Amino acid sequence: MKLYFAPGVCSMASHIVLRETGSTFDLEKVDLKTKKTEKGADYTQVNPNGYVPALQLDDGSILTEGPAIMQYIADAKGATSILPKAGAPERYKVIQWLNFISTEIHKGFSPLFWPTTPEEFKDGTVKVNLGRRFDFLNKHFAKNQFLMGSQFSVADAYLYTTLTWAGGAKVDLTPYPNLVAFRDRVAARPAVQAARKAEGLPN
Repeated sequence: MKLYFAPGVCSMASHIVLRETGSTFDLEKVDLKTKKTEKGADYTQVNPNGYVPALQLDDGSILTEGPAIMQYIADAKGATSILPKAGAPERYKVIQWLNFISTEIHKGFSPLFWPTTPEEFKDGTVKVNLGRRFDFLNKHFAKNQFLMGSQFSVADAYLYTTLTWAGGAKVDLTPYPNLVAFRDRVAARPAVQAARKAEGLPN
């Protein structure tokens, strides 16, 4: 398998899951501005939408969209500890979390990185909406180590990745100490540290 990624963006969640499952894979970095890979290829030939991640499977086919990629990786390795098997009620709880992170947290951050977003809209609507979601998560982590309780899952890799954007987006997480503790707990995992090192990010 080959993961097309850009350092520190949402593709890092898939990268973490690859390492958590002990998968064998290659990495190819993508310049999201030029849409060129580090080998000079046109990335839009891999993913016409031009964003990461994309996972090239062993048969040459391409899978896109992070939540789908993470589920594929876990299933391919039989990693039921981080994604319960099909039919198990807990699996759909993980998928529920993946959808929540994708629509409420990941997309919630997006306007903060758009140069055309007015500052008053960022400081008002966008950060207020994110704050509501962070408050919900902060309460959850008051009683749980991870999203699924005591067990790390693919959804935790995704949530951790989005939380790393807070500094660059000028989002203050200090009002949410349980959420910060979760982020730091995930950051200490060997697979996360290895993924960050491979992407050229500080640990």
